[in-house]
Amino acid sequence: MPSNFWEHKALNEMTREEWEQLCDGCAKCCLHKLENEDTGTVYGTNVVCRYLDTEQCQCTEYLQRSILVPECVTLSMDNLEQVYYMPSSCAYRLLADGKKLHDWHPLISGSRQSVHDSGNSVKGKVVSELDVDDLMHHLTGEWE
Repeated sequence: MPSNFWEHKALNEMTREEWEQLCDGCAKCCLHKLENEDTGTVYGTNVVCRYLDTEQCQCTEYLQRSILVPECVTLSMDNLEQVYYMPSSCAYRLLADGKKLHDWHPLISGSRQSVHDSGNSVKGKVVSELDVDDLMHHLTGEWE
């Protein structure tokens, strides 16, 4: 497999292993979001799913996440139209939009730590899941 497979393959051409390597480990997709039903505008919060290990920025129930949390966007080659729900820095979204990966992405930097060192992960910036009524107090702005 070429070391820069993401530059030569479309998302729907990638192997499962390549697909999983695209995740930079930022855990921004684990942030709860709220959608204005009237406008369709999506707003981010600083609240993460209860299954996120906030130190490692990894789901503790990765294989069962869509069963345990039905609203979890489990991006796959079969639902790439949902890529807009991923953060603007997400490798899947970047590649779907024809853009390059960021320098801090582990596939570029060679280190899984680079996403945290660059400040592009949720590590140290979030609170664990709260009651849904409290989410309004944790809005961080319009989802990018």
